[in-house]
Amino acid sequence: MSSEWLTTLLVVVPVGGGLVVWVLPWTRYQAGGLAVLVALLEVALWVETALAFDFGDPDLQLEQRYEWFSDLGVSYHVGFYAWSLWLAGAMTVVMAASIAYAFWAGRERPRAYFGLMLFLTGAIAGVFVAQDLLVFYAFFEAMLIPLYALIGVWGGPGRVGATLKFVIYTMAGSLLMLAAIVAFGLQQGTFDLVDSGTSDSVWLFLGFLAAFAVKAPLFPLHGWLPDAYRESSPEVAAVLSGIVSKAAVFGLLRIVLAKFPEPVSDLRVMVLSLGAASLVYGSLVAFRAPDVRGVIAYSSLSQMGLITLGIFSGTTLGLDGAILHSVSHALVSTSLFLLAGGIERRTATGNLALLGGMARGRPALATMLLTVGVIALAVPGSSAFAGEFLILAGVFDVGWWWSVIGAGAIVLAAMYMLRLISAVLHVSPGTRVTDAALDLRPAELGILVPLLGVLLALSAWPNGITGHSFAGAFAQATQVRAGP
Repeated sequence: MSSEWLTTLLVVVPVGGGLVVWVLPWTRYQAGGLAVLVALLEVALWVETALAFDFGDPDLQLEQRYEWFSDLGVSYHVGFYAWSLWLAGAMTVVMAASIAYAFWAGRERPRAYFGLMLFLTGAIAGVFVAQDLLVFYAFFEAMLIPLYALIGVWGGPGRVGATLKFVIYTMAGSLLMLAAIVAFGLQQGTFDLVDSGTSDSVWLFLGFLAAFAVKAPLFPLHGWLPDAYRESSPEVAAVLSGIVSKAAVFGLLRIVLAKFPEPVSDLRVMVLSLGAASLVYGSLVAFRAPDVRGVIAYSSLSQMGLITLGIFSGTTLGLDGAILHSVSHALVSTSLFLLAGGIERRTATGNLALLGGMARGRPALATMLLTVGVIALAVPGSSAFAGEFLILAGVFDVGWWWSVIGAGAIVLAAMYMLRLISAVLHVSPGTRVTDAALDLRPAELGILVPLLGVLLALSAWPNGITGHSFAGAFAQATQVRAGP
């Protein structure tokens, strides 16, 4: 098999697996077990893709291209840059862990549930490999279909309102992006991201930016976030926070920075202000959030603001930090949401006032939460610290005050994460915590320990990503050939 097919297989395998799970009359254990096997196969495919990738080459690799509408310059065009390969790798790990958690939790209507999760995996993979604007849009919108059902059908008591908000925000941003895609493609004479040139249109720039700011999300377009993260099942909240938000990172890098250099330069301060506002606001609200999921949800808003600062710093340091922190945040957020799910299963609540003292008699839970929490609060030597330090160093070249804002918000991040750890593990036990609340079970540890292992590996060797993302230059990060 040619290595170029690996790119397409990352999309086709989970979609095909989802159809098989959905159509055939599997039992709960058969459907869930097959979904886990397909998710693990996706991880193996990514590993094979990474082994076939030349990280010293800044050009598009593992490329496939087939004409779709030749008159409009539309084609099925997929491939990887080094930085997008890392985003896809984080996606495969997070989806495998989330699907395995859902299998352990025993979701109702398993054929439909696991079919939707695998379809979502294929759609997200399609976003990260797309090199044609219409192909990108198709996969970007395809993510909404399974998420709509996963939140609206399997969510909590407030799932209807949460789903409605999520759909309205997402569709509003997507319609703006569709208009921008059509205008840009007709202006360029092609929708291909490699063959097209650049544009100086501020309106088209804003159309793309709005869609990605909703998906990230960034303040003030985050109105769907608290309800969606609280009402989703833990694994779906993990996917929303850890991976779906990274579709925005891909769009900002591959489309906004690459295709709109002049508007980026002119409006850099505005976008950095949005990132800084998201960072500070998310940190403050996370510190005041009354529940475990609320802390993690607003922490995600805060971290996406920090990643935005790195992306729009326009420096290699900032970009390297943004990709490292994107991968690190995906793993940290997923681990925290799955741990939150474990806490809720044991106590029937996520309210911090009703928790406490869970370290007693639960060494595995205490160790996992403390270790992931310490990484999340960015202690020196952690992957989060490396990513945040690179982002602050990169944005310092734009203005020292951006680094000061970022550093201040990072201090707030340490405060809200320590508050979370203390409220769950160390304060006097709340009314919902009893000695009957068991420690993490082997199946849960089998899901969480690999996530922690990857985080520790990144903490020990962050250069594995930062030294193999952009081949040392910002111009190579958004490789653009001359347009027609």
